Amino acid sequence: MNILQINASARREGANSTRIADAVVERLRSENPTARVQVRDLASQPHPILDETGLVALSTPPEQRTPEQAARVVLDDTLIAEVQAADVIVLGVPMYNFGVPAQLKNWIDAIARVGVTFRYTEQGPVGLLAGRRVYVALARGGRYRDTPADSQVPFLKTMLGFLGMTDVRFIYAEGLNMGPESAERGFAEAEADLEAAFA
Repeated sequence: MNILQINASARREGANSTRIADAVVERLRSENPTARVQVRDLASQPHPILDETGLVALSTPPEQRTPEQAARVVLDDTLIAEVQAADVIVLGVPMYNFGVPAQLKNWIDAIARVGVTFRYTEQGPVGLLAGRRVYVALARGGRYRDTPADSQVPFLKTMLGFLGMTDVRFIYAEGLNMGPESAERGFAEAEADLEAAFA
């Protein structure tokens, strides 16, 4: 088993979402002792945004790219190759201003490439990353699960499903900034979600 862990917090140390993602990976490794784990921390290894430079590089035929454009495309190619090699993906996702972190959006923009990770057909788009299980470790200061204020889960379900990854399991740690008792409860709920995800 190849496990790819993506830590999307802006914090390199002490991130609650990374703590939950680590627990998921630990559980996976306990059930698969020979599993290989690759960790990409988007705080210590930030990926560039999809700006005009990136769009032009991606839309330029490979043989016509400048060295700078080729280097820009290689950055995305590296992330795509990591996902393609993974059997299981674990995302550590904090909530920033009701959405996913910019770091995670940059990663998603990098791995979503037409003809490589999805394609269009007469029947609509088809994801090319099927067969992978995804665990999403969510860390939130407040409580948003199953409320209209939770834009993260619908977005991630839609985006991952678009790429063919429909086996997505969410682990919620919520209320972490609402006092010690609430934080303790939030981590306990995350442990319960983790057990349910592996049931």
